[in-house]
Amino acid sequence: MTDRYALFGNPAKHSKSPQVHAAYARETGQDMTYEIIEPPLDGFAAAVATFRASGGRGGNVTMPFKLEAFALATDLSERGRIVGAVNTLKFEGNRIYADNFDGVGLVSDIQRNIGLPIRDRRVLVLGAGGAARGALLPILEQRPTRVVVANRTVPKAKALENPFAAFGNLVTGGYPDLGDEAFDLVINATSASMRGELPPVTRAAFAPGCVAYDLVYGKGLTPFLALARDAGARRLADGIGMLVEQAAEGFEWWRGVRPSTRAVIDSMAVPLS
Repeated sequence: MTDRYALFGNPAKHSKSPQVHAAYARETGQDMTYEIIEPPLDGFAAAVATFRASGGRGGNVTMPFKLEAFALATDLSERGRIVGAVNTLKFEGNRIYADNFDGVGLVSDIQRNIGLPIRDRRVLVLGAGGAARGALLPILEQRPTRVVVANRTVPKAKALENPFAAFGNLVTGGYPDLGDEAFDLVINATSASMRGELPPVTRAAFAPGCVAYDLVYGKGLTPFLALARDAGARRLADGIGMLVEQAAEGFEWWRGVRPSTRAVIDSMAVPLS
């Protein structure tokens, strides 16, 4: 019997996750399907219950349901508990297992595919929402020199200190607090690129030869990446690698086999110039 998996999100129809998991299933010989489910904003739990009742084995969760997925889980990974949000669910009997692979996928893409070891680097994360929260723990676990989180709303950035400061040198504040400090890795975890806008960061934040990473994918040379290029960044990247790598983590968790990622990333990448 074919096993069913799904992505839950709203909006979600733009997602490339079905293509990614179809490629993984072909490569590894798994008998499975992967669909998109777009519940109403107040209908996430009901949609999950319906999918489980129809034989669904697991699912990915994207905005705006990651906090609701966290609350729905019966069994949380330690990483998911610390982050406070999850992006992957596995259904076994009456149990809902949950984990968060977003940050793991990001770190894998940066270190394995881009070739930048995070250890002993200076890292700047722009934004303090769910995307930044998911990324922080795996980044801090790599032992960078320091991680700075800058956000328009300073209390929202400061709120990240309690769950994450114990894992490394974490500094939080507003954009003006950055001054002229330069970083080896600058990650745009805001939604600005979705609107074609630039987060309030200056050229000074980009150290010569740095890596600039925009979590938004498929938008080409975003204003953030253009600024980084003009400031002398060595490498520009968007979030397609993170999407593919986190999907591989979840696929292995579901199916017990690890798919390869390089060809999938290459097939979905868009020019960043």
